[in-house]
Amino acid sequence: MAGGSEADEKRAGATVETDVLVVGAGPTGLMLANWLRRLGIRVVVVDAKSGTTRESRAIVVQARSMEIYEQLGLIDEVLPRVTTIRLLAPGFERTRFSTIPIGALGAGLTRFASLSVLEQSRNEALLYENLRSVGGDVLWRHSLASITEIEGTDGADGGIEAVPADPAAPRIRARFCVGADGAGSFVRQSRGIAFEGTTNAHVFYVCDAIGVTGLTADAVNVVPSPRDVLLTFPLGDGDHHRLIGIARAPLGEQAGAVEEGPVRALLEREFGVTWGRSTWFATYRVHHRVAARFRDGPFFLAGDAAHVHSPVGAQGMNTGLQDAHNLALKLAEVISGTADVAWLDHYEIERRPVAQRLIRSTDRVFAAVTSDTRRARLARRALVPALAPLLTRVIPRVGGASRLFGYLSQIRVHYWASGSEKARARGSRDPVVGRRLPWTGENHACLAAVEWQVHSYGGGAVRREQGDRIGETLGMAAVHFATTGGSLLSVDDVYLVRPDGFVAARARPAVALAVFRARLAEFGRTRPVGPVAG
Repeated sequence: MAGGSEADEKRAGATVETDVLVVGAGPTGLMLANWLRRLGIRVVVVDAKSGTTRESRAIVVQARSMEIYEQLGLIDEVLPRVTTIRLLAPGFERTRFSTIPIGALGAGLTRFASLSVLEQSRNEALLYENLRSVGGDVLWRHSLASITEIEGTDGADGGIEAVPADPAAPRIRARFCVGADGAGSFVRQSRGIAFEGTTNAHVFYVCDAIGVTGLTADAVNVVPSPRDVLLTFPLGDGDHHRLIGIARAPLGEQAGAVEEGPVRALLEREFGVTWGRSTWFATYRVHHRVAARFRDGPFFLAGDAAHVHSPVGAQGMNTGLQDAHNLALKLAEVISGTADVAWLDHYEIERRPVAQRLIRSTDRVFAAVTSDTRRARLARRALVPALAPLLTRVIPRVGGASRLFGYLSQIRVHYWASGSEKARARGSRDPVVGRRLPWTGENHACLAAVEWQVHSYGGGAVRREQGDRIGETLGMAAVHFATTGGSLLSVDDVYLVRPDGFVAARARPAVALAVFRARLAEFGRTRPVGPVAG
């Protein structure tokens, strides 16, 4: 069980029984726990750390993650804490070019058409605070010695048992376990799941600096030179920025050998960037890896335990938050008895291809940015100064720019209905089905109900009545909107919308019942339902 009772049982050394054990209280684990509590599911969270992260670490919350916070009911707590970035500022060496308006690229696609800076530490603090407010908590300093699958008896479901390293701490029994415990995941290693991929040869530095000069203010700065590249994000307060770059020799070949002083000298010499003091300086290597499986019976992997990749595009923390959202809603439906356990297979079917695509794309960009070949250096010296000024004028005017925003903001994520490679090879991606519901300006508010819905658009009273009849027959809410808001939605179709806001199916009203029933059966629905749980 969650909340104070967990702490009491911990002191007593008892066995805690719950629905879901979450291992890891980073952003992914805390988001998962918050959603499970929101849906009325018992959850226990354990973490070997003493408390939430203090370092800023990941900093950008993309538009799709902001929408998830909104659906969770926390957006009013999130918005006052974020620094909103609306500009992208390209440059080359000490030269700065015109800016590109990020907000304009996402206009009409989402309520959150910008980049939102909210450091990992502040995401964790917010989610932990909310978890405690709804009766949950985290068992801190709770390392695990083992975690095993247990068989059910007398017709009851099986589950997992987690044995703590501290004999005085409680054992935990749960129906399901989610490993959200980072790249070195104990859960993943315990299940023998391969973590396939590579480690980049380069060492990178990250510096949160105050009193920064030489950058375009209130913008993401992307500034290459022939041999180096500097990526920066504003952290609020005007001159407070995160600086990210490559620590090439002679700065240091080993991560621990790179110090702030030589980096200061490099950035001033190459880019004309200086700063007063730093609040955090660290070095790291970049990994590109994805787990061979995201599900192993009652065990699941999410966030960095399932995939790690380069910081290109600020996708990492966001992908984990979206893993948590997807999985929590599926677990809630299965535990509440409204979906068959086979519905959980779709977590891997949906989220693992997202991680694979992300790793492939960021790996390609990362390789191009970090290449130190003579050809790459010459290309950067010749092309960047010539093309960057042109692109700042062209990008805001071309239609493909909004598509690029969609990818970076993760609102264009696509889920296949089938895990079959052959089916995916034969199929084509529908512009709406398998994607997050296109935003019309008014049709996302109803998603706060966290339920299966039938949506219809335009067509007046006739279309509304058709949607109402379909919803009533299926036992779910029907919602009608007067207009598509210029989105990809059509007034000729009705739409089956999942609790997570993704479109499960579309069809003409005359055949919608048959199409929707087939899709619901494919997704393991056992009975109609309003709200997911709780």
